[in-house]
Amino acid sequence: MNGNRAEPRSLNRGAITATVICACVMQGLDTTIANVCLPHIQGAMSASQDEISWVLTSYIVCAAIAMPLVGWLADRLGVKYLFLASVIGFTFASALCGAAESLPQLVLYRGLQGVCSAGLVPLGQATLYSVYPREKHGQAMAIFSMGAMMGPIIGPTLGGWLTQNFDWRWCFYINLPVGTLCALGVFFFIRYNRGARRNPFDMFGFATLSIAIGALQLMLDRGAINDWFHSTEIWVEAAVAVLCFYLLIVHTGTTGERSFVNRELLKSPNFVAGSLLMFAVGVILSGTLALLPSMMQDLMNYPVFDAGWMMAPRGLGTMAAMIFVGRTVNRIDNRLFILIGFLLTGASLYQMTGFSLYMGSWPIIFAGLAQGFGLGLTFVPLNLLALSTLPPHIMSQGTALRALMRMLGGSIGISILETQLTRNTQIVHSSLIEGLRPDNPLMQSHFLGPLFSLSAPSGIAALNAEVTRQAAMISYNDDFALMMVVVLLSLPMLLLVRVSGPERPAAAAVQPAVAAADD
Repeated sequence: MNGNRAEPRSLNRGAITATVICACVMQGLDTTIANVCLPHIQGAMSASQDEISWVLTSYIVCAAIAMPLVGWLADRLGVKYLFLASVIGFTFASALCGAAESLPQLVLYRGLQGVCSAGLVPLGQATLYSVYPREKHGQAMAIFSMGAMMGPIIGPTLGGWLTQNFDWRWCFYINLPVGTLCALGVFFFIRYNRGARRNPFDMFGFATLSIAIGALQLMLDRGAINDWFHSTEIWVEAAVAVLCFYLLIVHTGTTGERSFVNRELLKSPNFVAGSLLMFAVGVILSGTLALLPSMMQDLMNYPVFDAGWMMAPRGLGTMAAMIFVGRTVNRIDNRLFILIGFLLTGASLYQMTGFSLYMGSWPIIFAGLAQGFGLGLTFVPLNLLALSTLPPHIMSQGTALRALMRMLGGSIGISILETQLTRNTQIVHSSLIEGLRPDNPLMQSHFLGPLFSLSAPSGIAALNAEVTRQAAMISYNDDFALMMVVVLLSLPMLLLVRVSGPERPAAAAVQPAVAAADD
């Protein structure tokens, strides 16, 4: 009888694995594919530089807010039905994104896409753990990690090819056939298992944290447009964020273990330091992915396909680093991996502060490869150090909050970097044009190029466009410098980390795959 039950599961294991990997590749693909086509979306939607960043931040914020709900919903609906709903919802939201006719519509649909994406990686991972025997969990997670890394690697190149040969909308429509196959695979091959009910979910804590994050993100995204605190709207959003964060702190202090943020997590120096370092990783990872494609296309006139494939070495570097860490993580102090990874990332960002409009493609490729390798060195050790000291009853909550911190770092980082980019471009432009006067000897016709002139309207327009390009390049370099400062300021957090004995096997087995898929 037992053999009869095991046979279908053995036959379906390959199909289930393919379905899970397909869903995770789709999710990973969508986190990077939109970055490359963003300048084309900006032109189609007539959006400013800071407005178009909402397309990225709405996805990240909504995914971050929805992620803590995944475990709670899975226990009540079952993994199969929640996984199926997530795949169908993600596919439907992708179709809406492709059909969007305005920026508010696209931002709204990207938010829905983010909500549905929150469950794809953890539910897929839980599914593989249920169909593989315990002795093959390591093999299953290795397959999962390699498959999940394919999305970020091929995403930029595929996005560039689709945008160049078809339209930016196909960067979202590409999910429709993939999502349909995934939904059919989940429906036919994954078995339904009723989840065991847990303790009641802390809805008040979740609501206050979600509202606080949403208000803070709105304030950062709309601050530059509304002249910051000269606007009533910004004051309201700031007040709501502060009030909700205060209520969350009070609620956590009075309810203890029943609260959304367990106080026991905050008593672990490793978890606090690891979460703050993961926040910094989110700033660097999402910030560079948001800035580089627009810099290459808008300032350096790279075709969208070239801008896409030049982002691929970043993913290859991350994969190489994770393979190296996976083979040596038990023999080397994890803090050393993090230190070397952050220093390598900081060095690559320092190199990026020297980017110019007239450089070749090699500096961009080299910086991406080095930065991908550096960040790849940190993913697994950060997860192990942050979660290995936590007791089992708060492990799932710690995992959710760690993912939340990384996503918050990404969304807040993008907002701040895009705001600084717009502001600094205006400031540098104003400074540069002060020297463009007829009485300046360097502005005489024999010093200027054939297209530039201070006497003809076309020459003035060409000169102003070139000054704007130069100002924007300087501003991009300033953003890279800011991210380098974030890396350096994060390093003292390593002093709080303690290594006390071997890491928990569960954390060691599970978290590398989560890091690979999330990042």
